[in-house]
Amino acid sequence: MTIRLGSRVPNFQQDSTEGKLDFYEFLGDSWGILFSHPADFTPVCTTELGVVAGLKGEWEKRNTKVVGLSVDPPDSHMDWAKDIEETQGHALNFPLVADADRSVSTAYDMLDGDEEVTATVRSVFIIDPNKNLRLSLTYPPSTGRNFAEILRVLDSLQLADSHKVATPANWRDGEDVVILPTVSDEDADSMFPKGYEAVRPYLRVTPQPNK
Repeated sequence: MTIRLGSRVPNFQQDSTEGKLDFYEFLGDSWGILFSHPADFTPVCTTELGVVAGLKGEWEKRNTKVVGLSVDPPDSHMDWAKDIEETQGHALNFPLVADADRSVSTAYDMLDGDEEVTATVRSVFIIDPNKNLRLSLTYPPSTGRNFAEILRVLDSLQLADSHKVATPANWRDGEDVVILPTVSDEDADSMFPKGYEAVRPYLRVTPQPNK
């Protein structure tokens, strides 16, 4: 069953490179990133895991915990981890779940639908501290995931949760944002002391409020 944006994601208990992992317990009150791989020792995924490990400080700044997933067993994951460190220059510093029975892949609708193929598709899920799904993306096998974009979306979501704003196209942290249409002009005057430009009644641009 497809998990819809805003719905609570399934919990799971599964072996990982850091031992038995209960997903909810691991996340605690943090944001979470869950991203899947079709198999161990795949070239594109090897580069992705190295990049995510190298972003450890960025995840920590955003109170975010990262979990990878592949359908191979734990001993294969441990061997793959050695390759990742040697070829990418970053050792795994987050759990890589061993979804050998495909239970997590099934719960998160990550199987590709081909009865002859049991590997997961390459999905990314952003999960908020309430365990609700805030973003899902699925990439083709030939295209490495852009984790700068994942960080950008995470920044946007966290900003929107703390202020009544949304982020425009191609927005990056520190740039102007737009005030939600549900906020009246009177409320906007008090909520956004830096001021705003009303390009249209529904399009009010203001400096990022937390900068």
